[in-house]
Amino acid sequence: MKILVVGPGGREHAIIKALSRDPEATALHAAPGNPGIAVLAQCHPVDVCDGAAVAALAVELGVDLVVIGPEAPLIAGVADAVRARGVACFGPTEAAARIEGSKAFAKDVMAAAGVPTARSRTCTSTVEVEAALTEFGSPYVVKDDGLAAGKGVIVTDDIDQARAHAAGCDRVVIEEYLAGPEFSAFALCDGSTRSVLLALARDHKRAYDGDLGPNTGGMGAYSPVSWLPAGVEDTLAATVVDPVLAELEKRGTPFSGVLFPGLVLTTDGVKVIEYNARFGDPEIQVVLERLETPLAGLLMACATGTLKSDVALDWSGDTALNIVIASDGYPTDPVAGDTITGLDAAGSVEGAHILHAGTAYNDTGELVAAGGRLLNVVARASTPELARATAYEALAHVELRGKVVRSDIGQDLA
Repeated sequence: MKILVVGPGGREHAIIKALSRDPEATALHAAPGNPGIAVLAQCHPVDVCDGAAVAALAVELGVDLVVIGPEAPLIAGVADAVRARGVACFGPTEAAARIEGSKAFAKDVMAAAGVPTARSRTCTSTVEVEAALTEFGSPYVVKDDGLAAGKGVIVTDDIDQARAHAAGCDRVVIEEYLAGPEFSAFALCDGSTRSVLLALARDHKRAYDGDLGPNTGGMGAYSPVSWLPAGVEDTLAATVVDPVLAELEKRGTPFSGVLFPGLVLTTDGVKVIEYNARFGDPEIQVVLERLETPLAGLLMACATGTLKSDVALDWSGDTALNIVIASDGYPTDPVAGDTITGLDAAGSVEGAHILHAGTAYNDTGELVAAGGRLLNVVARASTPELARATAYEALAHVELRGKVVRSDIGQDLA
């Protein structure tokens, strides 16, 4: 099976790494890829949001399957363009991807499907914003209705900060605060109401230790999530995944690809914070590290509507943990161009490996920072303590001026 993975980041590197272990994946391509991905796949320069260009590349390469990683091309309809050229595609249609592209649309779907979630108001005026902030009170939760790369949400006790965030958006969703630890689920879906749930993961969104500071795209993750109550996966399928798939099908927008609910364990049970239409980053890095079922066949089954209703996945019992290394100034003003060294030493630590996210080579061939989140240090071990120690041992080898990392990823497993 020839496969083209679309996207430039750590999520796509993790997908390609998993596919590289699968004998069924006979040729791997990436568009555009990154320096780490280039070790495993042939990279091709392309604008990931240009559906015609991505589809043309897929046809030119003669691939059997296109896997779209990031949310922006999905919301731009790139999956539709690929399918229109007769190539199987893992990823939802533009219409179905609205579940991530519009917070207001997602809330409407959740209400119709009876999904447990926070009460909310969609606001387009200052008057509506003020009324909603007063209704739900502090902490104030204000979400940009559109895409914002994981940084369109603000949670604050400062009403002026909440007002300012709302004023910077065309339309916002303001909702009640849901207290409790957060975690992520990923359901592979084939365009019907069939799905299979992957292992659960915990993501750390805040920039600094102790879950402080601004929201980011994610500073680290781990799987499994041992503190969750027994049987939570069955509950999620029945209350969070199946009803939404049925509602989207009812609306004429069946969902194929990854349905990714962000979840919180409250005193009233599990509730949905939001839905996404792709694998989470940095969570999927640890989930795929534990997946022992070959990935290529699963993705193709979803892309072609042939997922078996009784499919069972095999998982390692190990703990996998991912620590994100970000550039100096992240997340507000990341610095590009700083040299990165020590990756060979980091990757030589037993049980650890490095995934690239925002890296590039400069004119002299040095690996440099080329984004905000730069690298993922992933470790897998028989215990949470050993996985955590291994990841931080590997991380210590990476040299980068002003690197931004959290020192407490996985600490809540102890």
